Parts: sequence; structure tokens; C-alpha cells
Amino acid sequence: MPARLLALLSFLFLAFAQTAVAQVAAPTIAARAWILLDETTGQVLASHEPDLKIEPASLTKIMTAYLAFDALREKRLTLDQRPAVSQSAYKAIGSRMFVEPAKPATVEELLNGVIVQSGNDASIVLAEALAGTEASFAEQMNRAAQRMGLRNTSFRNATGLPDPQHYTTARDLAMLAQRLIEDFPDQYAMYSKREYTYNNIRQPNRNRLLAIDPSVDGMKTGHTDAAGYCLIASAKRDLPGIGGTRRLISVVLGAASESARAIESQKLLNYGYQNFDVVRVQAKDKPAGTYDVWKGSKSTVDGGFERDVLVSVPRGQADQVKAEIERVQPLIAPIAQGQQIGTLRVRIGDQLVAERPLLALSAVQPAGWFGRAWDSLRLMLAR
Repeated sequence: MPARLLALLSFLFLAFAQTAVAQVAAPTIAARAWILLDETTGQVLASHEPDLKIEPASLTKIMTAYLAFDALREKRLTLDQRPAVSQSAYKAIGSRMFVEPAKPATVEELLNGVIVQSGNDASIVLAEALAGTEASFAEQMNRAAQRMGLRNTSFRNATGLPDPQHYTTARDLAMLAQRLIEDFPDQYAMYSKREYTYNNIRQPNRNRLLAIDPSVDGMKTGHTDAAGYCLIASAKRDLPGIGGTRRLISVVLGAASESARAIESQKLLNYGYQNFDVVRVQAKDKPAGTYDVWKGSKSTVDGGFERDVLVSVPRGQADQVKAEIERVQPLIAPIAQGQQIGTLRVRIGDQLVAERPLLALSAVQPAGWFGRAWDSLRLMLAR
């Protein structure tokens, strides 16, 4: 399947997935805004003020790391490369990795500095290596945010230092975290490191949940006076009945203290795992149906899905899940493999909880002139 088509389908999957599940009483979370996202199904399980624009502090560095990972994948950076350390990076205020102009760090060291130590200096070095200036890098961040559909996000720097035009939301941060985890699963492992030493200075990861909950393997903390204490946390636990694992992502913004952001994040993760089940509606390797095709070299095409159709449902309501497919009609050749030919809608009772694009599992070429003419006549008579 062409890469461009795959990218489009991934976008469609994420866009359709942002549907909330049926109501389950949410826990009381002591934070200004928060959201809990089931990364496995793409559904929001619970939220409070998810679209409130808030200063993200060092949670900004998730986008900084994302763009650096992307540059590594495209070979615009290498892990052993040693970008120059400018005076603006060397004199960066706030949390630091303690890089020195006379002894530049490698890109791999800088990434650990950004992710584990939350180094503002490391973030600026990477930004300047990729865009020349931090301001130009912020433009790259904003373009990436637009591509990801982060509609309420504006970046002005690579660090998260305060700026009136530097803001985001809990929903956008959850989507950004999801993109990094899914697009760079190998690099994401860096977020699980409990500490990192550079320049003979050992610094612990500020994400306390890494030491408390063995299922938590990331992700990022942030703090400024205006933002309060913030934490994006992600956990992965076994998926009973279906197999594999299930990942949840929590975003807690504006907690009162470092311990509070950890406590509230743990509360959210536990709430999600304890109150929601995952139901497989359709397996990706099984056709969901066979559908008539007009003017094609074949009269039918199988429809299915790019991945398993999984939905989050409140515990005890799995038997209430209902699925229906609305087909594109008439379905006229040519049809490309992976082309959307319908929409699957999943409901619990009357509430829509998920939508997924139904895709053609094979291509159908146009029929010859006689076949096309005959089907054109049949379509006219059918109207």
C-alpha cells in the first residue's frame, strides 16, 4: 500500500477514534485540566477542561524530541553527531543538562538530556542543529502540530519557558504523546529511564510513577509558576481475553505539587484500567463483508480494516456493543486497495462510541467497455 495512502488512513483512524465512551463516573482529580486517553482504541475515557489553553511548561519537549526523532529517521541527524553549543544554549535558565561549548554532547546524549533531565540547554542545542535558530525551530514545531491536528497549540520555543503565545491543551498533549509513542516505539523506550548522568552529574527522572508503578514506562513532567505541576504518564498492562497489551495515556495539568501530579495521574490510570474493558468488534485479518461493485472486472470486493477494531466500553457493558456498516453506494470501479468503501459505527445502546473507515481489501480494475456500458444501463434502470 502506498506510504501516502497509509498516512491518510492513519489520520482517518485517529480522527474517527476521538469519540468519548459511555459515561462512567470519573474520579475527582485535583488539577486544572486533565484527560485520560486509551491509546489502544484511541478513545477518551474521561476528561475535565480538555480544550482549555494552558502553558505546557516542559511538556513542550515532547514535540522537541519528536522532531529530533524524525530527523534521525530521515538521516538529517545521527546519534553520534555533536552539534555546536551556542551561548544561548549554554546560558539557558531553568533545568539543565550542563552541556559546555568546549565539549559538545552527542545527539544521543542530548536526547537523554531532554527526555530524562528535561534540559533546556539540550533542547536549544537540538533546535539550533535542526533549524539554525530556536525561533525557526518553533515554526517547525507549529507546522508539525498542524499536521497532527493539534488545533489549540502554539509553540514559541523548544523548552517550554513562559511566553504569552506558547500554549496547548490536555487533549492536544494526549494526541502528541500518542503520536510519539506510535511513530517512534523504539525511541520511546528512553522515557522509561529512571536517571541519567552527563558531565559527571547524575539527575533523576522527575516522573515519580516510574518508581511506583511497574506498568508506567513514561512520559514527561513539567513545571512553571503559571503552569503548576504537570505530568503526562503512560502505562501498559496486559489485555485480558484478547491478548497483547493495552496502553493508557493520562495528562494532568496544573496540579499543586510534584507529589500531587503523580498521585492524580496514578488515580487516573487506575480508574481507566479498573472501569473499562476492551472489546474486539472486528479482527483485521477477517473480511467484514463482501460488497457489490459496479463497472468492475470483478462483481464484488471484500471490505475490512487496517487494524483490529477495538473499542473501550464501561466494565459490564460488553454485551451492549452493537456495530453497523454504512456502505458507499453505488460502489463503482476502479477501486484501489485500501480505499474507503464505507464506515463502521459502534454504539453502546444509542451512544456512538467509535467510527472506523471500512476499506477495500483488494483492488478492482474497471471492466471492459461492454461491462461498463451494461452496468451504466442497469444503474439507470435501478433509479
